[in-house]
Amino acid sequence: MKTKNTTQRACTVIAAAALALMSSLAQAEFSDNVVKIGVLTDMSGAYSDLAGPGAVLAANMAVEDFIAKEKPVFKIEIVSADHQDKGDIAANKAREWFDRDKVDVVTELVNSSTALAVIKVSKEKNRIALVTGAGSSRITNEDCNDVTVHWAYDTYATGNGTGKAVVKQGGKTWYFLTADYAFGQSLEKDTTAVVLANGGQVLGSVRHPFPSTDLSSYLLKAQASGAQVIGLANAGADTINAVKQASEFGITPAQKLAGLLMFITDINSLGLKATQGMYLTEGFYWDMNDETRAWSKRYFDKQKKMPTMVQAGLYSAITHYLEAVKAVNSDDTQKVMAQMKKTPINDFYAKGGKIREDGRMVHDMYLMQVKTPAESHYPWDYYTVRATIPGAEAFEPLSQSRCPLIKK
Repeated sequence: MKTKNTTQRACTVIAAAALALMSSLAQAEFSDNVVKIGVLTDMSGAYSDLAGPGAVLAANMAVEDFIAKEKPVFKIEIVSADHQDKGDIAANKAREWFDRDKVDVVTELVNSSTALAVIKVSKEKNRIALVTGAGSSRITNEDCNDVTVHWAYDTYATGNGTGKAVVKQGGKTWYFLTADYAFGQSLEKDTTAVVLANGGQVLGSVRHPFPSTDLSSYLLKAQASGAQVIGLANAGADTINAVKQASEFGITPAQKLAGLLMFITDINSLGLKATQGMYLTEGFYWDMNDETRAWSKRYFDKQKKMPTMVQAGLYSAITHYLEAVKAVNSDDTQKVMAQMKKTPINDFYAKGGKIREDGRMVHDMYLMQVKTPAESHYPWDYYTVRATIPGAEAFEPLSQSRCPLIKK
């Protein structure tokens, strides 16, 4: 059993013969002759299923595949730790990694409070942050910086995709059940804008502590509102608890639930009977094409679960980072960031993806509908893709950006 906040070291690989390594490093610019990647995630809490150990696995797969394909002459090392969903713990660990362990890039960062705390430290220390798990749109707006990339999704994209679809299906009146911290607040705000823009009405909201096992009093307030749709502005275990308790109290199916950020692991935990027909917005689905299936089956063989968009996105982000390091022959933050931003992302996760000036990695998102039990023909066959949302439409346009880096 892993202890909390314990750094794990893995995957240290010398990718060339000693002579070749010494010759290359004489011309290269590596701070300590090694590229160090820190995976800072929730290993034990509400988000551990959608990120956690599976994210560490995805990071290791990215390093192993990069070494096998590119045969780099620099060493790569991964360290990982549990931030326990606490911003102060995350910031302290990141600072320790940067100062003592010479970590070059910190990544994953599920939970927006931890991400917002860490990207401030990474800016202070001039180290790269690749955010795959956190969702708050503040990361590329008020709190943006030039060393952070927001990779997998954000609350604007998921709220925009799901909110618009539910309103178009007749869900005109909404009430929000919101996790009371940065992520939930951003998700409620971004989805509210979409609902109103498409002719819907918001009757109110209630905020619950994060994490929460008993949501009964909050759900009863949502029920009393009479809203057609209860928007779940939460994620992970909180969303799972909300769906289960809404059913137990007879709130559904009289009122619809809109899962504004749901993951395939949530659907797997709840089952198709409880989630059938729900709309959700994803950046990745394992069963979309031959490329996604091939990678996901390799992942499944080790994790015994299919990957979430957070875990698949982490693989993509680390691979793109390492390719940039190799291209510039350096782990210098500004050189690597410049290379990452000028190079398109073309992998199983994103086709034609690009990193904007605000740090947003723009890629297609997908509106999914959960299948009925009768429609599912094999394990993890959970989604029907209802629409592809082009990246330019999925993410907040730069014309609306509140990022200080964007000059208008």
